[in-house]
Amino acid sequence: MFEVNDLYVRVGEAEIIKGLTLAVPAGETHAIMGPNGSGKSTLAYALAGRGGYEVTAGAARLDGADLLALTPEARAAKGLFLSFQYPVEIPGLSAIAFLKAALNAQRKARGLEPMPAPALLKLMREKAQALNINEDMLKRPLNVGFSGGEKKRFEALQMAVLQPRFAILDETDSGLDIDALKLVAENVNALRSPARGMLVITHYQRLLDYIKPDRVHVLARGQIVKSGGPELALELEREGYDKYLRAA
Repeated sequence: MFEVNDLYVRVGEAEIIKGLTLAVPAGETHAIMGPNGSGKSTLAYALAGRGGYEVTAGAARLDGADLLALTPEARAAKGLFLSFQYPVEIPGLSAIAFLKAALNAQRKARGLEPMPAPALLKLMREKAQALNINEDMLKRPLNVGFSGGEKKRFEALQMAVLQPRFAILDETDSGLDIDALKLVAENVNALRSPARGMLVITHYQRLLDYIKPDRVHVLARGQIVKSGGPELALELEREGYDKYLRAA
């Protein structure tokens, strides 16, 4: 379903990702763990097509489509979703207007008609209620004045509305207290299905207590140096990353 083969990524003059290979089958959730500076966010941004992250070699495919040949918008239309570690603020654009524009842009790219306004509002209200997001929050400028927990809950709402084929969650636990973490994790888990894959990027085991991965990969110095089952995350919590940094 989702494959990355021998990927190299440069940011400015620095080569950050150095020959990374990864495969996530449909229906599975994989986790990438690693210390600061290992290349976790660089990998996420490069796959999503963010400017300034230059892929110098390798390939990335979603359902056989060459992601690296597509614009960021086309990657999203193919079903790729990125949850940011630090969601951006957009003054002047309401959260609900953003969701409407994003959903209908993807529908248009897939040859579908825009969703009728009544059906769209009903969908947003149902999904927002499950995340304890009230309608006042949807009317506010996107992420402006939102707490860390509100920003992450709104990203979970985006996932629930857009129903991506493959989701990359870049440190979605960042800035969350335990109650917000549980709520966001519950809604991420609700999106797990045999037709969808997920890649969870995190520093800490605590997120994986709530979003149980099928596989865990250790990223160090731009390479995956170890893969294993969920027990690998527990080992990292106990022992840290030192031996994997030395191996890299």
